[in-house]
Amino acid sequence: MEFLGVLSSFLLLIVGHAVLLRVGGGRITAIFFGFWLFIPVLVIFLGRAFCGWLCPGGFVNQMLGKFAVFKLKMKNNKKLRYAQIGMVISVLISLGVYFIWGNPRVMITMRTSDEYLNAIIMSFKFSDWYWAARTAIVISLIVASLIIANLWCRFVCPTGGVMELLRKISIFRVYKTDACDHCNACLRKCEMGTRPDEINCTNCGDCLNVCHVNAIKFGRKKS
Repeated sequence: MEFLGVLSSFLLLIVGHAVLLRVGGGRITAIFFGFWLFIPVLVIFLGRAFCGWLCPGGFVNQMLGKFAVFKLKMKNNKKLRYAQIGMVISVLISLGVYFIWGNPRVMITMRTSDEYLNAIIMSFKFSDWYWAARTAIVISLIVASLIIANLWCRFVCPTGGVMELLRKISIFRVYKTDACDHCNACLRKCEMGTRPDEINCTNCGDCLNVCHVNAIKFGRKKS
């Protein structure tokens, strides 16, 4: 999982760099419509597998989570549903920014790699207030991720929030069988602080080989 996270981060960095050179940093997300259409298809087949295998932001949060003060590993805790209200808020904000504000340009145009540093400095000097607000939020979330492990992925990420709502309809998943004796070896292993097929499970598969009674499987869950 960690290797794929690094790989996807590297590939998106290359693509993002190419897009910046091409369009100068404006409305970049419009370029990735095909990519965003891929995610709902992936959810239908594999639930939140994008979070567990491909998301570069998830990889960064996982690395930060290794140094977090609180891991918050809880089994099937329904109270966590209330904590995920942050995901709902993030979805609404994202929709507002895109459809109401038109996904505005918030950074100084960057044309070549030689101008990146100057563009960043100019952004701090001349950008609008919402760029400063966005930057403050990002920095705050990075700091918060050092306090609560994977805070962004578990309680804030709008994409993860939508996938969390839809993951129950996925065809294939990591799940527990009736042989489970609730030893919680999977919970201790999980970076997201959960158990198979419970809240925030990303089908990463890290827990597949930790169960002493072999009660964790991957495939179509038998009803």
